[in-house]
Amino acid sequence: MRIADRTFIVSGGSSGLGLATVADLLTSDAYVAIVDLKPPKDLELPSSSHIKFFQTDISEVDEIEKAVDGTVAWTKGTGAALGGVINCAGVGTAGKIIDSNNDPLSLDLWDFTLAVNLTGTFNLTRLALKHLVTVPPEGPDGERGIIILVASSAAFEGQPGQVAYAASKGALASMTLPMSRDLARHAIRIVTIAPGAFSSAMTAQLPEKARRSLEGSGGLVYPQRFGNPNEFAKTVRWAMEVPYVNGEIVRLSGAGRLPGKL
Repeated sequence: MRIADRTFIVSGGSSGLGLATVADLLTSDAYVAIVDLKPPKDLELPSSSHIKFFQTDISEVDEIEKAVDGTVAWTKGTGAALGGVINCAGVGTAGKIIDSNNDPLSLDLWDFTLAVNLTGTFNLTRLALKHLVTVPPEGPDGERGIIILVASSAAFEGQPGQVAYAASKGALASMTLPMSRDLARHAIRIVTIAPGAFSSAMTAQLPEKARRSLEGSGGLVYPQRFGNPNEFAKTVRWAMEVPYVNGEIVRLSGAGRLPGKL
């Protein structure tokens, strides 16, 4: 699909994978709405009339709806029709189903994890689709747009303490195919990217023991490093530009697999 002069909503666009995606889209003259709790730090993005920030708690549906409607209103007179959503907002939580004191996993932690990673993604997607289905089709395939979900390697091989996190990311993976089938009649594609170990604020908080476990147990194969956010952004671009990529879960892991023990 065409990226130039289209509008994309990027949740979690103020940092990490989302920020890299925003920066990449701007190089192709896209309009980008950043939906996040805090704006990007100064100097992390060029000053541009093609960027607009919407302060949004992704777990609050009313705030999401305001951000989506605000995005559509923002670019209404520019000719930059809505092109899609990249759902990068997420939290990494940890907690075993039963801890060392035999206490069960906190229900608040479970609810928070699913509210942000799963329900937040679902709400942003469905509310944006209300507008995306009305966009005039383009190109030989009559495509209207794309929705990108962001799962994780934990969706397939969650580690100890990742019950809630893996459940939230596994649900996104499971949504991919049925959602693509739902939206086929509207010529809107669904692609899920499942990153492995990437350099981000989340992985920067990993204990040294967990980092060594990833490096020495097949968690990192080749290249022998954490992924770069720019590599994620380029994968987003590839998914956008190749129309036959639909209903797929793309693992972006350097052949690594999360180990069963830390």
